[in-house]
Amino acid sequence: MSLLNIFNIAGSAMIAQSQKLNVIASNLANMDSTIYKNGKFYPYIAKQVVFSLDTAKNSKIGGVKISAIIDDPSPMKLIYDPNNPMANNKGYILASNVNPITEMVNNIAAARSYQANIEVLKTAKSMIMKTLTISE
Repeated sequence: MSLLNIFNIAGSAMIAQSQKLNVIASNLANMDSTIYKNGKFYPYIAKQVVFSLDTAKNSKIGGVKISAIIDDPSPMKLIYDPNNPMANNKGYILASNVNPITEMVNNIAAARSYQANIEVLKTAKSMIMKTLTISE
């Protein structure tokens, strides 16, 4: 593996984590949103990012890519609010399945992963610079 491949691998991981941070921000921003479609109100469905290995041709190493952004399979919340105009005949409304605590934990993990890849890039740069000064 070439030392220069490290830049591609860490860079792809940073791009993937950046996109994950955007999805997390979208989940948090839309957690109280509803959609009116076909005569019914639907709560916002949380999204999740799926990562996969992004390999070059005939290579066993590679970076990271986002293979899909999927709907979170966790169930919607039922909240009792009989005065809400969106409530069903039993007084319950469907609320988004976004869990703000989980989203914040994922946010911290993605941010730390991004920071770790920055450190990888700094270390690789330092190694290359030291390699260039060996011949002096």
